[in-house]
Amino acid sequence: MRIAILTYPGLTALDAIGPFEVFNILREFEICFVWKEVGPVVADGGRLILGATHTLDEVQCCDLLLVPGSSANTLTVMADDVVMRWLRAVHAGTRFTASVCSGALILAAAGLLGDEPATTHWAAMPLLPRYGAKPEPDKRIVESGKLVTAAGVSAGIDLALHLVAKLLDPERAKIAQLLIEYDPQPPFDSGHMRKAQADIARKAKARMSRIAMTNPRNLISIPKLLTRQWRT
Repeated sequence: MRIAILTYPGLTALDAIGPFEVFNILREFEICFVWKEVGPVVADGGRLILGATHTLDEVQCCDLLLVPGSSANTLTVMADDVVMRWLRAVHAGTRFTASVCSGALILAAAGLLGDEPATTHWAAMPLLPRYGAKPEPDKRIVESGKLVTAAGVSAGIDLALHLVAKLLDPERAKIAQLLIEYDPQPPFDSGHMRKAQADIARKAKARMSRIAMTNPRNLISIPKLLTRQWRT
């Protein structure tokens, strides 16, 4: 069973690696990290390097297509015609097409979400309706047919467990959870906008704005994306 993870420059590492650890621990999946060329891919922040194992041309079909998000490069990928065409082509044959964090915007830009319900990172949520998708800000995982979207970053682990239960069975999903000892007990209860104190929410929004603007290409991509009509 093949899983393809879109591994583009500037992606948020945990969006890809969190699900990877869940899938990989069972040793029952062929996992491909896919980009335009094989080789190193620098994650957001510029300090961590992942690796693409397959090119887009080499992966034309898979059981699960997973699209991670990015804190600063999502909009650039959304404006990439090559990636958009590849996503549409591969999605046609998947059992599930999924996203983590702002990866939902990439699916939306490719025309894959349509008017379906979806979730994403709180900072990306306002953009979903621009592509016709229906935001579900209070849900960590949203499944609509074969489309499965997850909230921000850490939600990718929950997404992967959900998908293992679908692709294999709930028992093996529970085994994977135990093998990686996923038993979250955070020291603070501030992991969602509805829980965060007002001053924490305000400071988080300000910090996210600064992070997003670290990629000047986003300033070019935004006007294009807000007016573009994607063809399926």
